[in-house]
Amino acid sequence: MKVKILTHTPDPEMTIAAAAKLCYSAVGVDEICEKMTPESCEKFINMLMSLGHESPVEHVTFTFAIEGVSRSLLAQITRHRIASYSVQSQRYVGKENFEYIIPPEIEAVPEAKEVFIKAMEQDRETYRLLDEILTRKHTEAMIAEGMDEKKAASAGAKKAHEDARYVLSNACDTKIVMTMNVRSLYNFFSLRCCNRAQWEIRALAREMLKQCKAVSPILFAKAGPACIKGGCSEGAMTCGKAAEVRKELLI
Repeated sequence: MKVKILTHTPDPEMTIAAAAKLCYSAVGVDEICEKMTPESCEKFINMLMSLGHESPVEHVTFTFAIEGVSRSLLAQITRHRIASYSVQSQRYVGKENFEYIIPPEIEAVPEAKEVFIKAMEQDRETYRLLDEILTRKHTEAMIAEGMDEKKAASAGAKKAHEDARYVLSNACDTKIVMTMNVRSLYNFFSLRCCNRAQWEIRALAREMLKQCKAVSPILFAKAGPACIKGGCSEGAMTCGKAAEVRKELLI
């Protein structure tokens, strides 16, 4: 898994503080910013967070480049609807040599890993065969309709990908660019950094949180699952490891 913050709103704390102060100020943003020091900005942001006043943090966004994750993870992450996603297309990108993600529980058992890898190799071969058959069919049809042979071959291959992809496994790798505002990130981290979240998206969320904290330790000081700020929200389903989670994430 590879995760990188591509870009984010410049000076996120000042942006949020200026937006929040404007709601209660008779003066404009320029004057608000002129009077604000780093110390007063931090104090104000901490006060906002303690009050749970989160609407101003929507003015700040983070954009992440994510690689080496599965289509299974993609199905989970796109449930977070207040976000923007760009995803590698299986319609236009051939996946005959696709990489795949091996779940740790399978990786830990040699017999299971062997079966899994064999299935992935078979999946690759099935995809290649279908893609070849469909490419030939579409190319021949397009040439018969008068299309130039070179253009027909290219168009036929792209059209073949559309249907050959149906045999691809949930383990097939993908690449994502995702943008979220800070309020959406708070929600994402509260759900996906939890020990009860599925292992792959939990690993992604915790790496994203680590990088967000490096950019803005003030904004993300208490971000994470419910047990970071108080009691576990999972009730009888709790992992019972709140202390360990706090130790890992409160850095």
